[in-house]
Amino acid sequence: MYAKENARAANLYCDPDANELCAVFAKTVGVDPDEVLPGNGSDELLNFAFMAFCGGDKPALFADITYGFYTVFAALNGIEQVRIPLADDFSLNVYDYIERPGTVFIANPNAPTGIALAPSEIEKIVAAKPDDVIVVDEAYVDFGAESCIPLIKEYDTLLVIQTFSKSRSMAGARLGFAVGDRALINDLKTLKYSTNPYNVNSYTQALGIGTLLDGDYTKNCCGDIIAVREFTVDALKKLGFELTDSKANFVFARHPGYSGAELYKKLAERKILVRHFGAERIKDYLRISIGSRAQMEKLTEALTDILAEETIAGGAE
Repeated sequence: MYAKENARAANLYCDPDANELCAVFAKTVGVDPDEVLPGNGSDELLNFAFMAFCGGDKPALFADITYGFYTVFAALNGIEQVRIPLADDFSLNVYDYIERPGTVFIANPNAPTGIALAPSEIEKIVAAKPDDVIVVDEAYVDFGAESCIPLIKEYDTLLVIQTFSKSRSMAGARLGFAVGDRALINDLKTLKYSTNPYNVNSYTQALGIGTLLDGDYTKNCCGDIIAVREFTVDALKKLGFELTDSKANFVFARHPGYSGAELYKKLAERKILVRHFGAERIKDYLRISIGSRAQMEKLTEALTDILAEETIAGGAE
């Protein structure tokens, strides 16, 4: 209702500071309005962070298996990137980051594994690296993980970035937020106002406020997704799949007897689309987004049929 009543006419410029939106978001997450900055999706803000806090003797540090755009942003901005291997179980060792100089980027929960770190673990990195900015990308945090936003009051080098594309169902509207110390936010604002002051349009601002004012709807939707995720995990385990402990709106699964590429192909033939990655360490895994209960039942029925077929050639070793 708010969005419908308050969206401005398209012939007027939007508020470049998004003051009302920032005030509502700041109140929602428990910070001050000057500690937040909205962006055209979280990707714009992540790119700003690479531009502002990396370069020279500040390489970008991130996991070898994580959000693929970190590599893109580093290359785009001519920044040295240090990709730190996750453990065999895809867990992240915080001490791998403490021991290296540079700006840290952590997707929490991670993508595509869905594994989440507790804020207390991330705090170890922040506390040990007072001269380096630590960026925590919380795109999937609302599906069962815990936000690091409260820590920004204690550490002026922590930047938390969230998106409205996932839990708030606004992927097409393009809205994200950076949350951090005023000095960090001001650095990002310098880039924003040097490139595109009107980066969050009027309609997106209105939609964002409306979504924030109806927090119960978001909470209920996330609860539904978590419930269907748990149903899916249980069903896949019964079929022999091995899964990570995902706290995202997807699961990351492999079957020890089958090739990930072949399972992906067989599902596509049945018009069921999942994600498959060619990287060696995860080539036998599928990233399966959580849909409705009916959709996930269709997925498990299809996998039951596929696994019952003659053994797929080229099974996983």
